[in-house]
Amino acid sequence: MKCFLSYQKVRFLLRQCAQRSFLRPGKELHAVLTTSGLKKAPRSYLTNALFQFYAASGELVTAHKLFDEIPLSEKDNVDWTTLLSSFSRFGWLVDSMKLFVEMTRESVEIDDVSLVCLFCVCSKLEDLKFGEQGHGVAVKMGFLTSVKVCNALMDMYGKCGFVSEVKRIFEVLEEKSVVSWTVVLDTVVKWEGLDRGREVFDQMPERNAVAWTVLVAGYLGAGFTREVLELLAEMVFRCGHGLNFVTLCSMLSACAQSGNLVIGRWVHVYALKKAMMMGEEVTYDDVMVGTAMVDMYAKCGNIDSSMKVFRLMPKRNVVTWNAMFSGLAMHGKGRMVIDMFPEMVREVKPDDLTFTAVLSACSHSGMVEEGWRCFHCLRIYNLEPKVDHYACMVDLLGRAGRIEEAEIMMREMPVSPNEVVLGSLLGSCSVHRKLDIAERIKQELVQMNPGNTECQILMSNMYVAEGRSDIADGLRRSLRNRGIRKIPGLSSIYVNDSVHRFSSGDRSHPRTKVIYLKLNEVIERIRSAGYVLDVSGLVSHSEGDLEEKEQALCCHSEKLAVCFGLLETKPRTPLLVFKNLRICRDCHSAMKIVSKVYDREIIIRDRNRFHQFKGGSCSCSDYW
Repeated sequence: MKCFLSYQKVRFLLRQCAQRSFLRPGKELHAVLTTSGLKKAPRSYLTNALFQFYAASGELVTAHKLFDEIPLSEKDNVDWTTLLSSFSRFGWLVDSMKLFVEMTRESVEIDDVSLVCLFCVCSKLEDLKFGEQGHGVAVKMGFLTSVKVCNALMDMYGKCGFVSEVKRIFEVLEEKSVVSWTVVLDTVVKWEGLDRGREVFDQMPERNAVAWTVLVAGYLGAGFTREVLELLAEMVFRCGHGLNFVTLCSMLSACAQSGNLVIGRWVHVYALKKAMMMGEEVTYDDVMVGTAMVDMYAKCGNIDSSMKVFRLMPKRNVVTWNAMFSGLAMHGKGRMVIDMFPEMVREVKPDDLTFTAVLSACSHSGMVEEGWRCFHCLRIYNLEPKVDHYACMVDLLGRAGRIEEAEIMMREMPVSPNEVVLGSLLGSCSVHRKLDIAERIKQELVQMNPGNTECQILMSNMYVAEGRSDIADGLRRSLRNRGIRKIPGLSSIYVNDSVHRFSSGDRSHPRTKVIYLKLNEVIERIRSAGYVLDVSGLVSHSEGDLEEKEQALCCHSEKLAVCFGLLETKPRTPLLVFKNLRICRDCHSAMKIVSKVYDREIIIRDRNRFHQFKGGSCSCSDYW
């Protein structure tokens, strides 16, 4: 009896360690059980308890090892489901799917929790085929009467874009919970638009904070700042739905993706006021919210506020550090990342994403030697270099002009290079005019993805620069004949609480006439200050044709967005522009001079990084 009570007490202590996230005491208890031999005592179920502790703590390697050590006779469906849910929760998605297959093979009893976990994994991976197989299991076992299972199933179909299937399941669902309605709302907003989403929202018999957040995030993504503020006021002040850490993080994530700093600041102020009303210190106790704020400010172009939030956080985890490093990398502050790295390792253990962020920072700042040292540090922290790390190194070497060295490293990768790696090297070949290597890379890219227009356009520009316009014309003609079109450049700017979007040569804006008058004025003024059109990438055969293409170059989307910003904002107001593609050389040169002539700070976030133009120079030091 005494031994039995001892086992009970040990299991109780392990449960307490798991619930309170006491990792070190739990590991110490594990060591005692191992050295004393108690862990192997028959029918003690101590290995099960240890497994549950490590699974709850996110130590999945150890948890999986202990799970395998549990005798089959002492392993029940709770253990299997625990491992399945932990794999799902901590991002081991493929492992989670493999485990579900193993459960069916071992005739483990599948319950509603297992199916919900499976559908959540399929949602994250957008794996429709596996999700449909899970749907079949749910039908066969009679689990479609479970609201939780149906909600997870609808969410899976919604993430995969099968709106009709979501609606079909919803219609036959006898008990429609607020979660069921919210899943339908999220699906409709994503795939059928805001107007249809608003109709679903208005039909909901009950709305929770998540439903409000889904609608607000939809308006955020569409750039309707004024409507977002009205919805938030109604949600928080009239309906009494306070923002918890989940909704705060969702809002901040939407702000980061859309670049809406106005709403991001509103959410920040709300979080501070809420903390003060609850009598808490004005700090960022919740690591998730603090990390989301760090990420939001960095992606909205305000790296100083991002750093301030980071420094005020009383507790940070590895995700927080990764967000800060990624933000600094986007802003070209590689030296700051390298200087902060020793501080990080004293506080938390770096992971794969940490090194991706640090290598990216080195790449954007041209710090080759530091990048090499960082790459070799991976194994010091028991990490194996992954494709993303090799991609960063290829990019780093390529940007620095060490093209041959970058290609050698790419060929020596333990896995075949993907489109990202090949595309990065091709871009470097274009900058450093390495046509022979570029031709090899282009062939591999086309074989991998025949519809890749970017590599074709880049190659045609390289051929023009080398005086081989005939080949360039052939490439573009081939694309046209196949019906493949270049991805259009789009730029957005927030002015007066509204987002304004422009495409190259756009004439759809209500103020098109005055925008183009302003554009003509801007071009004249910057030409007087030394601006010369960069026509090196233009394919042309005649003077008239060249003039037409020069005019198109002057009307690039970011130039139109900046001209609109100059018209609509007060002098010396910073302008923040978001572009979906990499900024071209001509626009980069133009923005430097515009910032000096008009005494404006212009921040442009392109596909890769931020460019902060001020006083005639750019934060990237022309290294991008």
